[in-house]
Amino acid sequence: MARIDQFGEDSLGQGRQVRTEPIQQRSAARLSGLLDAAAAVVDEVGFDRITTAMVAERAGASIGTVYRYYPDRVAVLEGLRERAVQRFRQRVAENLQTAKPDTWWEAVDCGITAFVDLYRDEPGFRILHFADRERAQSSTPDQLDSGFFAHQIAGILSQEFGLAGGPDLVFHLEVAVEMADSLLSRAFTWNSQGDERFISECRRIMHDYLVGYYGPAAG
Repeated sequence: MARIDQFGEDSLGQGRQVRTEPIQQRSAARLSGLLDAAAAVVDEVGFDRITTAMVAERAGASIGTVYRYYPDRVAVLEGLRERAVQRFRQRVAENLQTAKPDTWWEAVDCGITAFVDLYRDEPGFRILHFADRERAQSSTPDQLDSGFFAHQIAGILSQEFGLAGGPDLVFHLEVAVEMADSLLSRAFTWNSQGDERFISECRRIMHDYLVGYYGPAAG
C-alpha cells in the first residue's frame, strides 16, 4: 500500500513560529526542551494562563532563551501546536503501516485511535484547540487543520480501497473529522483517559455518517 506508506511525509519540518532556526544539535535540543516545558505548563494551567516566564522556569532556562526562539507566548503556543499536529500525523502513519487495514473504515479508524492515544500520552496535546478561536480571523487557510488530514486520508481511501475520490470525498471526510474532533475533545475534558462513552459514540457517528455515502464496506 504505497499511499499508506507515504502518509504524512510532507507534514514534517521546522515549526513556522520559531524565531531562530535551530541548526545545531544543542539548539534543537534546547528548543525541544522549551516545548516540553510549555506542554507541561499547558496541562497544569491551560493555554489561557501560560506565560513565557512559566515556560522559562519549567525549562530551567532564562527568559532571554525563550525570546531567542519565540517572540511572545502566542508564538510558544503556536510552536507547541505545530509539534502536536506533526506528532499526530506521524502516529496516524505508524498506525496505518502497523495495522495494514483491510477496509476503508479500518483506515479511518486508525486516525481516531491515534487521536485518542495521543490525548492520553502526549503532554500538552490539548493545545490543538488553541487556534480554534483564531480560525475565523485568519485570512489564509491553516494547513494544520482538518483539511490536510481529510486530503491525505481521501487519497488513501481512493487509491487503496476504491472509493470515488475528488472534492466530495474530501468534504465528507472533513465533516467527519470535525465531528470527531469535537466529540473526542469532549471525551477528555474532565477525564485524562477519556470518557469511553464519547469515544465509542464518536466511532459510531463517524462510521454511520461515512457509510451513508460510501456503502457498508466499512463492516
